Amino acid sequence: MATWSNLNLQNSTSPLMEQLTFFHDHALLILLMITILVAYIMISLFFNQFTHRYLLEGQMIEVIWTILPAITLIFIALPSLRLLYLLDESMDPLLTIKTIGHQWYWSYEYTDFLTPYEFDSYMIPYNESDFNGFRLLDVDNRTILPMLTQIRMLITAADVLHSWTIPALGVKVDATPGRLNQTSFFINRPGLFYGQCSEICGTNHSFMPIVLESVNTKTFIEWMNFNLNN
Repeated sequence: MATWSNLNLQNSTSPLMEQLTFFHDHALLILLMITILVAYIMISLFFNQFTHRYLLEGQMIEVIWTILPAITLIFIALPSLRLLYLLDESMDPLLTIKTIGHQWYWSYEYTDFLTPYEFDSYMIPYNESDFNGFRLLDVDNRTILPMLTQIRMLITAADVLHSWTIPALGVKVDATPGRLNQTSFFINRPGLFYGQCSEICGTNHSFMPIVLESVNTKTFIEWMNFNLNN
């Protein structure tokens, strides 16, 4: 998760977030090269004592500074388009979960089983949280998901616009009343992954966090059996 000393992106926990991180670094490197080149040219102009009194046009330099930006944009656009289609690619999910945004909490429905399992997830107040807990980020009921499994998340809202966001997964989907949005992801390691509502939805917008707990398949099945039988 993000901490006060982390100025970079969060560590990725899905293949798509890894690709987003690679593209971020790729675009940042190109931006750095352009910045250095432009800074060098500007400094050279400031300290250049020579002038060309009869220079009216320079077709060659105009062609160069038109072609070079076009080539640069191609090097940015091709990976960007590839990643855009990868993000929209739909795969056959092994597990489908429905998420509903409320003012101001999230509810989850595991509907793939004979007996659907539903629960609400509220933020733990600061005065009730553990000493080592994360302030305003932990919840009373975490969303347990199996790792190394293709998961589909159906997202909607019961009242106003919300946004279900997990930065480590590279997932940000609007929860719209009367509409069912869909996203899919693949968690490639165990752990706790935190998120928050990313759409201003009212006075307690800052107090409806999201916590995903990634476990192995055996632990997930045992957790589901326990909840379905109780």
